[in-house]
Amino acid sequence: MNKRILQLAVPSILANITIPLVGVVDTAIVGHISDASAIGGIAIGTMLFDLLYWNFGFLRVGTSGMTAQAFGRGDRTECTRLLTQSLGIVGIATMAIWVLQWLFVTAVLACVPCSPEVASFAREYFFVRIWAAPATLSLLAMKGWFIGMQDTVSPMAVDILVNVVNMVVSYVLAVHTPLGPIGVAYGTLVAQYSGLVLAVMILWLKYHLQSTRAELRAALRWERMRRLMQLNGNLFIRSLCFMVVYVGFTSLASKYGDTELAVSAILMKLFMLFSYFVDGFAFAGEALVGRYIGERAPRMTRRAVRLLFNWSLGVGLIFTAVYALWGDDCIRLITTDMMVIDGARPYMAWLIAMPIVSTLAFMWDGVYVGATAGIQIRNSMIWAAVAFVGAYLASYRWIGIQAIYVAYFAHLLARVVYLSIQWKPLFNSIQQDA
Repeated sequence: MNKRILQLAVPSILANITIPLVGVVDTAIVGHISDASAIGGIAIGTMLFDLLYWNFGFLRVGTSGMTAQAFGRGDRTECTRLLTQSLGIVGIATMAIWVLQWLFVTAVLACVPCSPEVASFAREYFFVRIWAAPATLSLLAMKGWFIGMQDTVSPMAVDILVNVVNMVVSYVLAVHTPLGPIGVAYGTLVAQYSGLVLAVMILWLKYHLQSTRAELRAALRWERMRRLMQLNGNLFIRSLCFMVVYVGFTSLASKYGDTELAVSAILMKLFMLFSYFVDGFAFAGEALVGRYIGERAPRMTRRAVRLLFNWSLGVGLIFTAVYALWGDDCIRLITTDMMVIDGARPYMAWLIAMPIVSTLAFMWDGVYVGATAGIQIRNSMIWAAVAFVGAYLASYRWIGIQAIYVAYFAHLLARVVYLSIQWKPLFNSIQQDA
């Protein structure tokens, strides 16, 4: 079992290593050629896309869990149908995003307190990257499908291509052309479409996916899509709650000035760095738990969950040690602005404390996605959002900006507690169905 976990997790980890590097490199490029307002603009611009694309995270999550269960049942026709349905949703979502893009960015920036310089850069960044929407959403759906098919090598290849192209093209355009800092947005645009081309080639050459018009129409009928849409509805609510936390974190930080906003952006990059390692095991959890539920093998499900948590906790302990020993050096790798470096020091204790509780939250998410337990996933994030807001409101008058870090920690803890409590009844129901 450990060998199978590593076969699924390691390719995802290798791909995920490049994901935070993209954000770090983008921030570092801007940090070295511009000032704190440009770093803040990147943070706000990234937040805008988090608000958009994380709301469509169900395209990956829902597709992954349901495909894994279909794979476990040996139903390859259903696997293909699920990919078709997810890509159909992508088409609708893309048109809606493009139609509403100006209203969206205007409304969000009106609600986020930031300087005119930060807002101007964020708006320019957004209107460049928005044209990558069809590629970005399609890649979400395809990645979920690959994982459900017990294939983490294909999405690894796609992610590595996207992220390497992003870093190289962003650097060239930002540093060696008149575009300057906004070149990082064009780099992302080029990278997303490069990844889409590779993903389509993999589907064609490795899986030989072909469908007739009649099969496509049948797959997109409501009665065929009902279960996927019900799961995606719960996952969409989960995504909205994620936005309360992550957009709230950046928005609240922006109230304290451009330097504090830059500090929070850099610390969030480091908060998320270790999550990309744990996500490798979470993706393995999605694939294996879904597969064993599809095979009606509760003993294998229980064993997989236990071993997955052992691996993820090991990752958490490693990053706790790394941040305790070299946290200040990590900050210096991202920016040379001494105001930002000095401003980050009061928050280093949070950087050290986050990994363990985060790994538990992320690993539970993977397990529940494989079980397609949409209601529990939704409810965990509702409680997490409530914990975030409540913790901030209860503490900001006394500890100022430290309250946003208290709130972030509280939301992670709420997820862990809720999902831990819910696992036993969910597993019992899985056993009864087996």
